[in-house]
Amino acid sequence: MKDLINDKMPIVQQISFLSAQAAEKGLKKEWLSLFDKNAFIQDPVGKSPLDPLGKGHKGIKAIETFWDNVIGPGNIKFIVRESYPCETECANVATITNSLDDGRKLDTDLVILYQINKKNKILSIKAYWKYEDGT
Repeated sequence: MKDLINDKMPIVQQISFLSAQAAEKGLKKEWLSLFDKNAFIQDPVGKSPLDPLGKGHKGIKAIETFWDNVIGPGNIKFIVRESYPCETECANVATITNSLDDGRKLDTDLVILYQINKKNKILSIKAYWKYEDGT
């Protein structure tokens, strides 16, 4: 991911790539530093075993718990195939590969929407994918 980031890219696109890069490398502190304290994550959007009520994770404490339960235990690799930055939002079309301890690899195709505020902090991440496809 780092090779893809450059200062000519819109800032929202840079931040979306930095988020993916931090998740790939297991850099919890760096990942959390990208968020506004009142940020919101839905990953995936809607009800799933990761979010049984389908209401998402709001606020930095809930986002940290999401990291601890979902991102941190994983061994993930992002491949962003397409990226569409517009103003303060960016839509990335990607595949995430999660390498499991038993040697299996799970590929999940998704669209991830990022929104940032005027301080260039992430306000929201919405990831569109079917939970059944990622298990």
